[in-house]
Amino acid sequence: MQKPLVLTYHARVRMAERKLPLSWVEQTAHHPDWIEPEPSEPSVERRFRAISDFGGRVLRVACVETDSHIRIITITFDRNARRKS
Repeated sequence: MQKPLVLTYHARVRMAERKLPLSWVEQTAHHPDWIEPEPSEPSVERRFRAISDFGGRVLRVACVETDSHIRIITITFDRNARRKS
């Protein structure tokens, strides 16, 4: 069973502004292509996933995972995202 997502107000606003489907956010949060720590805040993870329905662009979801849920802080397409080798 997947943990439920809890979206902050900021994340909901970004989704609406960018017209991002919740399914893309869910896929990225639950099944990222790769994960990196947030440079300025190690407790926050950046989860990345290439979205085939959007030309393969990489969606970045910043989140904090707890025992009970995944809190989504912000969502954006990241033009500079590259998986580290």
